[in-house]
Amino acid sequence: MPVKIRLSMIGKKKAPVFRIVAIDSRKKRDGACLENLGTYDALKSVLVQFHSDRLDYWVSQGAVITDSVKKIMKLAKRTTQEDVVVEKVEKKPKKVKVEAKSA
Repeated sequence: MPVKIRLSMIGKKKAPVFRIVAIDSRKKRDGACLENLGTYDALKSVLVQFHSDRLDYWVSQGAVITDSVKKIMKLAKRTTQEDVVVEKVEKKPKKVKVEAKSA
Protein backbone atom coordinates (compact mmCIF):
# COMPACT_ATOMS: atom_id res chain seq x y z
CA MET A 1 0.00 0.00 0.00
CA PRO A 2 1.69 3.26 -1.14
CA VAL A 3 1.33 5.87 1.60
CA LYS A 4 1.68 9.63 1.09
CA ILE A 5 1.91 12.49 3.55
CA ARG A 6 -0.36 15.15 2.01
CA LEU A 7 -2.96 17.83 2.72
CA SER A 8 -6.66 17.23 3.29
CA MET A 9 -8.97 20.25 3.25
CA ILE A 10 -11.24 20.90 6.24
CA GLY A 11 -11.87 24.64 5.87
CA LYS A 12 -14.32 26.61 3.79
CA LYS A 13 -13.89 27.80 0.22
CA LYS A 14 -12.39 31.21 1.04
CA ALA A 15 -10.99 30.23 4.43
CA PRO A 16 -8.82 27.19 3.71
CA VAL A 17 -7.57 25.09 6.61
CA PHE A 18 -5.79 21.83 5.92
CA ARG A 19 -4.97 18.67 7.83
CA ILE A 20 -1.60 17.06 7.23
CA VAL A 21 -2.44 13.37 6.93
CA ALA A 22 -0.87 10.00 6.19
CA ILE A 23 -3.14 8.46 3.57
CA ASP A 24 -3.19 5.75 0.92
CA SER A 25 -2.18 7.48 -2.32
CA ARG A 26 -5.16 6.00 -4.18
CA LYS A 27 -7.73 7.63 -1.87
CA LYS A 28 -9.55 10.89 -2.57
CA ARG A 29 -8.22 14.19 -1.24
CA ASP A 30 -10.68 14.17 1.65
CA GLY A 31 -10.93 10.39 1.98
CA ALA A 32 -10.38 8.31 5.09
CA CYS A 33 -6.83 8.81 6.35
CA LEU A 34 -4.53 6.45 8.21
CA GLU A 35 -3.39 9.09 10.69
CA ASN A 36 -3.83 12.82 11.27
CA LEU A 37 -0.38 14.41 11.66
CA GLY A 38 -1.27 18.08 12.11
CA THR A 39 -3.14 21.13 10.85
CA TYR A 40 -2.16 24.10 8.70
CA ASP A 41 -3.97 27.45 8.38
CA ALA A 42 -3.33 28.70 4.85
CA LEU A 43 -4.57 32.26 5.38
CA LYS A 44 -2.20 32.93 8.25
CA SER A 45 0.57 30.67 6.89
CA VAL A 46 0.81 29.16 10.36
CA LEU A 47 1.37 25.54 11.25
CA VAL A 48 -1.20 25.24 14.02
CA GLN A 49 -0.31 21.76 15.27
CA PHE A 50 2.13 19.13 14.11
CA HIS A 51 3.45 15.74 15.29
CA SER A 52 6.99 15.50 13.91
CA ASP A 53 7.71 12.17 15.62
CA ARG A 54 4.79 10.53 13.79
CA LEU A 55 5.94 12.06 10.49
CA ASP A 56 9.37 10.49 11.04
CA TYR A 57 7.68 7.16 11.73
CA TRP A 58 5.69 7.24 8.47
CA VAL A 59 8.74 8.28 6.45
CA SER A 60 10.68 5.37 7.97
CA GLN A 61 7.83 3.09 6.84
CA GLY A 62 8.25 4.32 3.25
CA ALA A 63 5.70 7.14 3.03
CA VAL A 64 6.33 9.82 0.39
CA ILE A 65 5.98 13.48 1.39
CA THR A 66 4.28 15.69 -1.22
CA ASP A 67 5.82 18.97 -2.38
CA SER A 68 3.17 21.11 -0.67
CA VAL A 69 3.85 19.49 2.70
CA LYS A 70 7.61 19.93 2.20
CA LYS A 71 7.06 23.67 1.68
CA ILE A 72 4.99 23.86 4.86
CA MET A 73 7.73 22.03 6.79
CA LYS A 74 10.30 24.59 5.59
CA LEU A 75 7.96 27.37 6.71
CA ALA A 76 7.60 25.75 10.12
CA LYS A 77 11.37 25.55 10.58
CA ARG A 78 11.87 29.23 9.67
CA THR A 79 9.12 30.73 11.81
CA THR A 80 7.30 30.00 14.99
CA GLN A 81 3.71 30.98 15.62
CA GLU A 82 4.80 34.09 17.57
CA ASP A 83 6.99 35.31 14.69
CA VAL A 84 4.19 35.41 12.13
CA VAL A 85 2.64 38.85 11.75
CA VAL A 86 -0.65 39.08 9.91
CA GLU A 87 -1.06 42.36 8.07
CA LYS A 88 -4.34 43.49 6.61
CA VAL A 89 -4.23 44.87 3.11
CA GLU A 90 -6.56 47.74 2.33
CA LYS A 91 -8.82 47.19 -0.62
CA LYS A 92 -8.76 49.63 -3.49
CA PRO A 93 -11.96 51.62 -3.89
CA LYS A 94 -14.13 50.51 -6.75
CA LYS A 95 -14.20 52.72 -9.79
CA VAL A 96 -17.57 54.26 -10.50
CA LYS A 97 -18.66 54.02 -14.10
CA VAL A 98 -19.70 57.35 -15.55
CA GLU A 99 -21.93 57.16 -18.57
CA ALA A 100 -21.63 59.98 -21.07
CA LYS A 101 -24.95 61.51 -22.03
CA SER A 102 -25.43 62.20 -25.69
CA ALA A 103 -27.02 65.52 -26.69
